[in-house]
Amino acid sequence: MAATGGDIREVTYNHPTLGSGILHVKGSTDNNYDLGGLRGDDDDDSVTGAGTNIRKLNQKRWYVELAEVEWDMNNGNQLELMKALAADPVEATWTFDHINSTIYGGIGSPVGDLKGNTNAATFPLKISGGGGLKKI
Repeated sequence: MAATGGDIREVTYNHPTLGSGILHVKGSTDNNYDLGGLRGDDDDDSVTGAGTNIRKLNQKRWYVELAEVEWDMNNGNQLELMKALAADPVEATWTFDHINSTIYGGIGSPVGDLKGNTNAATFPLKISGGGGLKKI
């Protein structure tokens, strides 16, 4: 069976005080998932003088980088909503629905810059959190 890539159909969020909503990601764009969790340090010098490996494991947060999210400045106000979610100390519950019917979910918030492109009516968005991004 072939691996199936493609578009993200929709992104949903649910926040206890700011509410819930749906984001639409521009089709045919590259988006990236990092499931987070434990990672081994990539250090060539992590070895003893006798040649024994020294493993260093650290937690890493999960993230989903969305190349271009729809931004309807007139009615949708998606950029303003992401700004409010980023500024709130309480994280939201997120789901990411892929065209191959796989859905991942996690608890997190928008991170990094929030810059809208007025010509393309889109903005890049990175959502990140702890505990790992999990297949639902």
